[in-house]
Amino acid sequence: MATIVDGTAGVNIPSTGYVGTSATGALIMPAGTTGQRPTAVTGMVRYNSTTNSAEYYNGSAWVTTFYGVPPATVDYLVVAGGGGGGDGRGGAGGAGGFRTATGFSVAAGVSIAVTVGAGGAGSTSQNTRGTSGGDSVFSTITSTGGGGGASSGSGGTNGANGGSGGGSTIDGTNTPGTGVSGQGFAGGSGGSNNGYGAGGGGGASAVGVNGTTTAGGNGGAGTSSSLSGGAVTYAGGGGGGAYGNGGASPAGTGGAGGGGAGSLTSTVATAGTANTGGGGGGGGYDASPGAGGNGGSGVVILRYPDSYAAATTTGSPTTTVAGGYRIYTWTTTGSGTITF
Repeated sequence: MATIVDGTAGVNIPSTGYVGTSATGALIMPAGTTGQRPTAVTGMVRYNSTTNSAEYYNGSAWVTTFYGVPPATVDYLVVAGGGGGGDGRGGAGGAGGFRTATGFSVAAGVSIAVTVGAGGAGSTSQNTRGTSGGDSVFSTITSTGGGGGASSGSGGTNGANGGSGGGSTIDGTNTPGTGVSGQGFAGGSGGSNNGYGAGGGGGASAVGVNGTTTAGGNGGAGTSSSLSGGAVTYAGGGGGGAYGNGGASPAGTGGAGGGGAGSLTSTVATAGTANTGGGGGGGGYDASPGAGGNGGSGVVILRYPDSYAAATTTGSPTTTVAGGYRIYTWTTTGSGTITF
């Protein structure tokens, strides 16, 4: 037999652990508001109608238990794929859009879409800019892919708009792309004198640096987040390409947060780092044009206190429990779901 105490009296119940004629019955716990808690005894269990959760007394305090209960809110980080860099003194790719917040409301039992955006392809033609990155999505939150960087062919191409904008080249002929408010910043402009130094891609925290006649522009800096369990910087813009054949030197460096470096020669520029949304570097030029670097893929991270029940997922996220949180991280390009 066991005893339930309500502060004034004890009631014996069978040691089988349920009340009724079969194991399909249930025990209704005493219920009341926080202010109606009884004089506490270690081991007491009750339903708190103020917090809408079960609680127990551990000998020194009332402790809420959420075992088996889904969370009402989650924290999120949604980073889109970075843009690809331009070809031959090319503007750099802009970083993927960066969005993060706490306390996002979710409903129990409802499947929520998750999409990780791919990085954009770097350009291999002077008349075609780099491809913009893919959008990343969680529920109603969409982060926009980074803009592709401009290439330096006849007439040039503008840097594309995106989460952060792609850089431009050949100043006065084309323009850098703009960023989405709250997600990233514009790309940088190319230098004069036939674009010897192309503009850097925009980042989540700063615009891309303008190229000059002596150097490619650096990528705009990204933004740090600790949602994964440790501080990581995401969404840095790529560095602008430069003209190594008697022109600008050096090429631009990638912005903190996975931005790829620009090239000074005909070699392919550096790609943005995978799962950071970093922009690809702009291609250089010596005896021949160099291709732009690919943008880095995006990432989606969700977390909530580990006192709540585990969620059901698709899309093969990595699941960890650390620092008092359940953390779900999608890194593979494509779609998945989560149900709380």
